[in-house]
Amino acid sequence: MDAGLLQFHAVLSQHATRVEAALDGLLPPGDTTLGAAMRHAVAGGKRLRAFLAVEAAAMFRVPPGQALRTAAAVECIHAYSLVHDDLPCMDDDDLRRGQPTVHVKWDEATAVLVGDALQALAFEVLAAPQGGIEPRLQVRLMLRLAQAAGALGMVGGQAIDIAAETAPAPLDLAAVTELQALKTGALFVWAAESGAILGRQDPEPLRHYAQAFGLAFQIADDLLDVGGDAEAAGKRLRKDEGRGKATFVALMGAEAAERRARELVEAAEESLAAYGSAAANLRAAARFVLGRGR
Repeated sequence: MDAGLLQFHAVLSQHATRVEAALDGLLPPGDTTLGAAMRHAVAGGKRLRAFLAVEAAAMFRVPPGQALRTAAAVECIHAYSLVHDDLPCMDDDDLRRGQPTVHVKWDEATAVLVGDALQALAFEVLAAPQGGIEPRLQVRLMLRLAQAAGALGMVGGQAIDIAAETAPAPLDLAAVTELQALKTGALFVWAAESGAILGRQDPEPLRHYAQAFGLAFQIADDLLDVGGDAEAAGKRLRKDEGRGKATFVALMGAEAAERRARELVEAAEESLAAYGSAAANLRAAARFVLGRGR
């Protein structure tokens, strides 16, 4: 591992520690089944979405406490989506981040409630006056998060993914790209643009960055599913091929998919040109994504 990547891992870990401390203070106590299961659901992970939120906000000198609210909110939405995605009626996974999934450790009803509660908590975190965010910006953040997480974003992408499993013909490359822009990319976009919203700046460059970042991330995930190590990944791999899912790797081949991921990372970095050295960590995050599929 080169020095630059080592330095990025250190910065990513520092951010994750801060976000986890913020989540610890926002989640309900772990002395009930629901509270314990919610804390289990948000535990672990690299916190890349939170990282984008904090780093984007830092570029515009947003108070760190405000950025931690958006970081915590996007992690709650992401965790809720994973809990529901792992259910038997969805992907039926028993391992997530190296730990039993919520429905395995507890039961399906608890997993549904955990997802519901985490989704609600995300909006509570953004709406609470303790966050110090101007009310007009709170509304804008909540509206954009609802759009990113809902039928025109993450949930819509998941619905397309489920429908594709029984469709008479597999999805083509354009359809898979659109699916993943919704299912995976929408939360990355919100995380990045939240910093510009808090900083009262134009979010468009960060949207372009996160759109390219999100697709590169998904291609790397597809590559990981084909050739990665399940223990290192902390989840079951090679499941997409078994279900006949149309993925970037299945449609393009591994080499072409990796080339496309590199192109997307370059596009993501180019989107940050106007920010100069202030965006160094966001550029490093895009390069980091490439290594996930190797």
